[in-house]
Amino acid sequence: MMVALVVAGEAIFLLPFVFPRVFKPTILEVFGLTNSELGTAFAFYGIVAMVAYALGGPLADLFQPRRLLAIALVATALGGVLLWRIPSHSTLKWIYGYWGFTTIALLWSALIRATREWGGRLAQGSAFGWLDGGRGLFAAITGSCLVALYSSLLPEDIETASLAVRTIALKRVILLIVIITVGAGLLTLVFLPKKSQFSDVERSKITLRGIAHIATMPAVWLQAVIIVCAYVGYKSTGDFPLYAKQVLQVNEVEAARVGTYSLWMRPIGAIGAGLLADRFGVSKMTIVSFLVVITGSAVLATPTMSASMYVPYVVTVASASLGICALRGLYFAIMKEVRVPFAYTGSAVGLISVLGYTPDIFMEPSIGYLLDRSPGPPGHRDVFMMVGVFSLVGLIATAALVITNRNGKSVEAV
Repeated sequence: MMVALVVAGEAIFLLPFVFPRVFKPTILEVFGLTNSELGTAFAFYGIVAMVAYALGGPLADLFQPRRLLAIALVATALGGVLLWRIPSHSTLKWIYGYWGFTTIALLWSALIRATREWGGRLAQGSAFGWLDGGRGLFAAITGSCLVALYSSLLPEDIETASLAVRTIALKRVILLIVIITVGAGLLTLVFLPKKSQFSDVERSKITLRGIAHIATMPAVWLQAVIIVCAYVGYKSTGDFPLYAKQVLQVNEVEAARVGTYSLWMRPIGAIGAGLLADRFGVSKMTIVSFLVVITGSAVLATPTMSASMYVPYVVTVASASLGICALRGLYFAIMKEVRVPFAYTGSAVGLISVLGYTPDIFMEPSIGYLLDRSPGPPGHRDVFMMVGVFSLVGLIATAALVITNRNGKSVEAV
């Protein structure tokens, strides 16, 4: 069951996020986009996703994850067929808006609810650590395979490849991702249980008063702020390949490899943080992770990085990615400390995510604006200065959550 959740939870984001994160320099060239135009497409995704989070929460509490996940994966793959045609910028925006619905309304809350049930009441950190770590491992393996496929379709001297050759190679990468996404949908139908062990009992406990109480809990909204700040860091990882190409002057294949190095840190960071969180506490590990991200962002925001500092750059990317990915494995495990009961998991995830994932709206356009406003190294330094500021806010919000939880109470008491 957990393997199916891991594969489904990452396969659905291969097209909207992993693909552009790894191949961003090539995508900008093949699709004829600026950084700002690509950022606008991501903004369309984020706007639709905000509505989809609110809709997906109740859906996850009312319907079994198995069917929701399968439908979401197949529907997302259909959008990939349109992407394969290398659409115009205007069409690309609508594709991303469509993905905002298929990936979020149909899958996200259902995925979190199923994972929380799997972890039970004693292993929430481990459950979410394995989910995001497993997703990271799947993304890293897939990303590395996609880079290898793309590289194999280009001439030995990569710089001599024409735009037409690069376009054909990129289209084959897209086609493979579509096939993987459909396959993940079939996997959920085979391996996810037809009936949740908690659904019937927990669903009978849901009341409007309980949902209203969740919406008024300060700890719930502090958790949302933590997710905002952590997700800003995660969205910035998409800049690693372009940073490598424009600041360190590497070729596009080597830049794509830098993107996969970040992906490989995800299973280590998320699983490790999840296991440690069950031992030392989710909040404590969240604070440590934010400190790691702040340090890495500070290094990347300095003017010392240059073409001669490839190894220090990779080390910094790896360490910052560990902190970022640890946060991804932790920020929903905090629900146990916030005292949200199983019955309201989907509704709580929907409420938290409406605010928590607003970086889907503003982060990519902000990155695009900063990079186009100050081309080259200055723009990249501005990006990671912004990440450092958000991480500091996340650190403060986590400390506030610890204080708030000392006097909080569960919605089950209402």
